[in-house]
Amino acid sequence: MDTIELPAADDLHVHVRQGERLQAVAPLVYAGGAGRCLAMPNTVPPVRTAADAVAYRKTLAAAEPRVEWLTALYLTAELTPEEIGRAADAGVVAVKCYPKGVTTNSAAGVEDLRAYGAVFEAMQARGLVLAIHGEVPAGGGPDICVLNAEERFLPELERLHAAYPRLRIVLEHVSSAAGVRVVQSLGETVAATVTPQHLLLTVDDWAGCPHHYCKPVAKLPADRNALGAVVAAGNPRFFLGSDSAPHARAQKECAHPHAGVFSSPILVPLLAERFEALGCLDRLADFSSRFGREFYGLPASGRRIVLRRDPWVVPEAYGDLVPLWAGRKLAWRLVGR
Repeated sequence: MDTIELPAADDLHVHVRQGERLQAVAPLVYAGGAGRCLAMPNTVPPVRTAADAVAYRKTLAAAEPRVEWLTALYLTAELTPEEIGRAADAGVVAVKCYPKGVTTNSAAGVEDLRAYGAVFEAMQARGLVLAIHGEVPAGGGPDICVLNAEERFLPELERLHAAYPRLRIVLEHVSSAAGVRVVQSLGETVAATVTPQHLLLTVDDWAGCPHHYCKPVAKLPADRNALGAVVAAGNPRFFLGSDSAPHARAQKECAHPHAGVFSSPILVPLLAERFEALGCLDRLADFSSRFGREFYGLPASGRRIVLRRDPWVVPEAYGDLVPLWAGRKLAWRLVGR
């Protein structure tokens, strides 16, 4: 097989930022093969209200009108059931939960999910998805570290599902074998996004390489293998969310690197490479373009892309942004849309 035609990707977890950075990144999202994206709300200031989300969506659409942009609210103490209703009416599809201090721009995040019962009830009633960064933050216990922070969060995911069984919940950027097992064990209203970096990398790839450092971190080979196995099996509750996050080179190559891997410009070719290596290239279209939109209740977009087997080298940088796989060869090239 030397040519693949498939639907443009639905990237249901991507960071585009604001201002000049947004203007530069939004076209690169399109260039990587995405046709619909859920833009994360951890901007500065966060996307807190329906009005914020509408304004952000307009800005994104102006910067790259060829992508269908979806928006989410940032779960904060100020969010009310009434605002959930306004958000649903405005076309907002999700609320993103960041544990306080766990990752980039999470200072406004939550400390106790039990305080948000009324909001979750309203989300359940109006059909908004709860998208969770599932990690216990630093300081959450004396034995918590980046390698077990996701696993230690999983009982909270189980509690939420038991309390709100009709609430659709996404464990974002699942990174552990334990996370895969728990999502599989829960009901049809619980799913997970999977990133290209967690399908490719382990701890050895980011220790000493800040451009591969993200939260949650890539973990052990067994964790990477569990993610590969579940996407190869075509489980519909595991779908694409790249968590592509643009950070300037200076923010990565420093004493305290910002968490985030930038994959947007090479997203679908990189996924094709990995899925072929896993022996499941025939599963790529479902993973990247069907399972996620069906979980979110979105229509098929009708947009198509074409990949050709034509080796090329990933650029060392896009401006001041260093991508995943920089300087390395990819077998598949995006040649048409």
